[in-house]
Amino acid sequence: MSAQPVLRVVATAAGGVETLRTGLVEPALAANWRVTVTLTPTAARWLTHAGEVDRLASATGLPVRWDSRLPTEPRPHPDADLAVLAPASANSVAKLALGIADNQALTQLCEALGDPRVPVVVWPRTNAFHAAHPAWNGHLATLRSAGAHLVDAAVADDGTPPWGAVLDAIASAHGT
Repeated sequence: MSAQPVLRVVATAAGGVETLRTGLVEPALAANWRVTVTLTPTAARWLTHAGEVDRLASATGLPVRWDSRLPTEPRPHPDADLAVLAPASANSVAKLALGIADNQALTQLCEALGDPRVPVVVWPRTNAFHAAHPAWNGHLATLRSAGAHLVDAAVADDGTPPWGAVLDAIASAHGT
């Protein structure tokens, strides 16, 4: 019997993050993933205010990260078999494409993108103005050329994020 695969969920302060637990984390747990959660600092602030950080920690059995640890502290999360950035703000997509690891969430993603053993799935959640920026398509092309699996799915008319498409991309990238 193989070990339970570890899914590193990284989320940013973008629309849909408030449904991260119910839309992505809990379904991934039900699909037999061991799930870790790391947030950008702003996403951590949003989800702490909403009471979701404690709920995410309870669901996964692991602390939710957003700060780096001290070198003397143990690593709170196991190594990932797959990383997913969802929802991914335009800012975080740009930073990931450029290799800017200026917070714990992007540090983990930049490492995963550089490790050919760890597939990376990204669901960009941005508005039309960010997507029209001249650098946007280049950032997406850079991520694709690095092997990232980009989820091209829109939010439903009722505002529901396309978590099913994200979960499908995770399964496809993992080969399950």
